[in-house]
Amino acid sequence: MKLSPKRLTGQIVLYVVLLGLALVYIYPFLIQVATSFKTDQDAATSGISLIPDVWTFAAYERLFAHSDFPLWIVNSTIVTIFVTAGRVFFNSLAGYALARLQFRGRGVVFAGLVAVMSVPTVVLLIPKFLVINQLGMFNSYAGMILPLLVDAAGVFIMKNFFESIPVSVEEQARIDGAGTFRLFWSVVLPMATPALVTIVILSFQGSWNELAHFIVSTNDPALTTLTKGVASLASGQLSQGSQYPLKLAAALIMTIPVAVMFFVFQRRIMNSTEGSVKE
Repeated sequence: MKLSPKRLTGQIVLYVVLLGLALVYIYPFLIQVATSFKTDQDAATSGISLIPDVWTFAAYERLFAHSDFPLWIVNSTIVTIFVTAGRVFFNSLAGYALARLQFRGRGVVFAGLVAVMSVPTVVLLIPKFLVINQLGMFNSYAGMILPLLVDAAGVFIMKNFFESIPVSVEEQARIDGAGTFRLFWSVVLPMATPALVTIVILSFQGSWNELAHFIVSTNDPALTTLTKGVASLASGQLSQGSQYPLKLAAALIMTIPVAVMFFVFQRRIMNSTEGSVKE
């Protein structure tokens, strides 16, 4: 189909605007990548240049050979794996209970869930610290992981998805004698793959980038995560000076796992129409 000159001009203008917006978002990331390969002097004098005067891996060598950066990666990996796995299981379990089980106080529980989602995270930091400290979990993996195993938004997502699956899907299994957990685990959960992928991505990203919770749950250097470590680099740890290549190299490495996770699973992010069948 041949476009009219006026429509063709409109299409060109639209694509130029979109390209400009894309560059606005991408350019800072390109600066981050380029600066991580610069010297401190080069980064300070030509901060927005995308081509380093001298290419160097000094920032990366310093991170891995002369800092606790590898330990931060290990701690973040441990916490992220356990939190992601826990949220996938407990969020889906709680979501199924709210969607299918009829019990007294169900409406109150759901209202409480929505209320929790509306509370700013910063408001809960001091109560969270007091509880963790009272339970003897301060400065431990338990204190870092257990409070993050369930999140209200994840339960809300799973509840809504389970409600989109017709009850008739479970009837045959119920006639065959399957119990509630068996229905959940063997019948309904396999149909919730889009929602589960969404939870995996959100949980991975949330726990990997979490900072506030780790500030109140630990102060042991041996339990420092990437977010706390990179924040400490931003305040001038390891030496004096701007250290832009060092900071941006750390931030770049921290960004890679989340970016990979998103690009791998982006096509399977929740579609509310998947998993449903006709009545």
